[in-house]
Order: sequence, then C-alpha cells, then structure tokens
Amino acid sequence: MIFVMQKELISFSRLNNSIMKSQVYVDNLKCDGCAASITKGLKSFPEVSTVTVDPENDLIEVEYSNTLSFDKVKEKLFHLGYPEKKSLHGLGKVAANVKSYISCAIGRVTKE
Repeated sequence: MIFVMQKELISFSRLNNSIMKSQVYVDNLKCDGCAASITKGLKSFPEVSTVTVDPENDLIEVEYSNTLSFDKVKEKLFHLGYPEKKSLHGLGKVAANVKSYISCAIGRVTKE
C-alpha cells in the first residue's frame, strides 16, 4: 500500500505488518557530509533500521518500525537543517540553510 502526499514530496509504503518505508524530498541536501549527519541523526531513533540518502535527488528513504511516527522523522530532519522540500520560506528557510551547513561540516568530520 502506497500513500502519496503533497505532490509526491512524501511517499509511504508498508513492507510488512510492522515495518514502514517512507521517502521524503528535503531542502539543503548537498553532499556526503550532509548524508552522514542525516544518517546518524535518524539512526538515533531505535525504531529506524535503514536510512538511504540520495544527495543528487534531495531524497531520503527511511525504513522504520510502525511504532515511530514519520512526523518525528521529519521533525528530526528539520532540526538538522533538512526540512521537507518547499515547507519553509523567508527567515525560516535561511535558518534551516545555516543549520544544514553546520550539520554538513559535522558530518564531513565525523563520517565513518
């Protein structure tokens, strides 16, 4: 079962009774440093099993237990500086952009 919302900026699918797979397009995704920060941030949720980051397409794919709300995933991405694409404007967008540069730099330094 697939649900598509907001002009296909988010998609959800159920892999089985307890595992969900969701994709979200985000702003500010530039490189492997960003990908490392996003992966580390999302893996801080014990319910997240897999994170795939595609910087070329601004796409993040997450597999997680259905006990975790995808809103929590989006909130974490927002706090890292990678909000859902086209969700912010003006100063909010500028602030997210600054956060993403910091997250990216940390990701480059701590990348495994």
